[in-house]
Amino acid sequence: MCGIAGIFHRETLKPVDPARVERMCDAMVHRGPDGAGVWTERGVGLGHRRLSIIDLEGSPQPMVSTDGRAVIVFNGEIYNFRELRARLEREGAQLRTSGDTEVILAAWQRWGPDCLSRLDGMFAFAIYDLERRQLFLARDRLGVKPLFLSHLSDGSLIFASELKGLLAHPMMRRRINPQAIEAYMTWGYVPDSHSILDGVTKLQAGHFLLLEHGKPMPAQRRWWDISFEKRAKGKEADLSAELVHLLREAVQSRMVADVPLGAFLSGGVDSSSVVALMSEASPQPVRTCSIGFDVEALDETSYAEMIAKQFGTSHEARVVSQNDFGDIDRLAAMFDEPFADASALPTWRVCQLAREKVTVALSGDGADEAFAGYRRQVFHQGEERVRSLLPAGLRQPLFGGLGRFWPKADWAPRPLRAKTTFLSLAQSGEEGYANALSVTTPDLRSKLFTPKFASHLGGFCAEEELIDLMKNAPARSGLDRAQYADLTFWLPGDILTKVDRTSMAVSLEAREPLLDHRLVEFAAKLPESMRVRSGTGKYLLKKCMERYLPRDVLYRPKQGFVTPIANWMRGPLAGEIRAIASRSSLVQAGWVNPAFVTQMADAHIAGRSDYSRTLWQMLMLEKSLKAMGAQP
Repeated sequence: MCGIAGIFHRETLKPVDPARVERMCDAMVHRGPDGAGVWTERGVGLGHRRLSIIDLEGSPQPMVSTDGRAVIVFNGEIYNFRELRARLEREGAQLRTSGDTEVILAAWQRWGPDCLSRLDGMFAFAIYDLERRQLFLARDRLGVKPLFLSHLSDGSLIFASELKGLLAHPMMRRRINPQAIEAYMTWGYVPDSHSILDGVTKLQAGHFLLLEHGKPMPAQRRWWDISFEKRAKGKEADLSAELVHLLREAVQSRMVADVPLGAFLSGGVDSSSVVALMSEASPQPVRTCSIGFDVEALDETSYAEMIAKQFGTSHEARVVSQNDFGDIDRLAAMFDEPFADASALPTWRVCQLAREKVTVALSGDGADEAFAGYRRQVFHQGEERVRSLLPAGLRQPLFGGLGRFWPKADWAPRPLRAKTTFLSLAQSGEEGYANALSVTTPDLRSKLFTPKFASHLGGFCAEEELIDLMKNAPARSGLDRAQYADLTFWLPGDILTKVDRTSMAVSLEAREPLLDHRLVEFAAKLPESMRVRSGTGKYLLKKCMERYLPRDVLYRPKQGFVTPIANWMRGPLAGEIRAIASRSSLVQAGWVNPAFVTQMADAHIAGRSDYSRTLWQMLMLEKSLKAMGAQP
């Protein structure tokens, strides 16, 4: 696990200043404290920061191929590198090291871009082929590892694992992208289709770029996608046995490391499943860690301790105060782009705890997206059934009218919160799911943003991007489309960004076995009844884990990491959210309506309304822009 950076002159073979590449890498020293290197040639420069995991002494980067014709910098892990190495050597490759980096290099030389389909792992890498004068940039299937890109005024392309790597280049501009603000306020994060800064893009998950000097900038090319178009056949018992086999292989392949390894353990289904299978494969007690809260309603440590005792793990737990808000400035700087998923704070805390004992930690991320574990997916499936029974011409006036006149009751039990459901049923399935995912609604954004800001958007509406993605998804049903959106939009933009930044901030490598691509492909083919049954998601996953885990863990209501931000904003952060109305750079630029921000803050602090999520977004946005020195 590492940080990479580079400079590529597209037009001419101008020399690259190695000091610039070094500064870009040094801005990401947290990603790789164990070593650094820079390689330059006319027209190109590659840099690397290393966190040693495999072949601790024998795989320095940038790495030059044995024949001297290609150079690589690589961030991530290739889990099947030993099998690939054996095949390449049978076909004549001569490899000097025992790690995975040289295997990627040899695979590129043997198969070109087709090497990607043979790689099982998480990665973002750059290969410069001196013979072809090509730069090859690639990102893993699901977007576990990031790569930021920017075109500079001198004709060069620069890239780095984090935005702060690009910002270390003296020619980088720091102008805010209005469409990214719209997207961020909609979703609570900046999706991979945008960047907070003008002129910056992200290499998309499952895509690559192949650049040549003197040629126009090519479009990103997709090399992998997940399809829900086929349905697996077979009895439940057979599918369950196949799932257990895939889970075992995914977990065991991610336990390969030459440094101490452990796991995050929340006490939920997903992390408990990973720990159960790790314990089955390990002759030594698995190291596990969990974070609890000093508020009983938010605390899951008793379930984590139950699993730790059952499997005899070496368990560490730490309790975090509900008033653990003192480091939100550090959190904003950690992410560069604004990021308003409040679970980032406890995720960072559990990464800090893990790093005290291990260098690699396995997580349970990805199962909700792949196996339909989110409540919103289950609700969406039910709404789609209703939509299928009534034509749109009847649904829209019927449910739209009910939704407009039904009182809003966020305080009530879920079955009584009918307003949102009625409004959703009046829309298409794609529109309804986009609204279910959004944090700040279009109506709220229209009051928050000024006409001046709207004029900068050029008609862009963030929800339309997700709606189009769902409409064009390789899918057969509404549930398929919802999961496709979660896997390709939400997962890389929110969940994987959160885990990458918080783990790398403490020089910890996080691995996600439940995102093994074979496992995800298997899940996408499952009949809907094997994903959702009796109003509960992850049916087959829970069923196959009954032999390992207690029912109290498997079938209790989903909880997840939460933080009491609503209370913070009525207490210690009240002054900060009020100050946004006067001090915010977006208010000063005329993009945000200060009177409406004040109205939201006053109503929330007085307890009349709950605007905590939107106010948290505004607070983290302002802190991020300040940390980057970015301006409208």
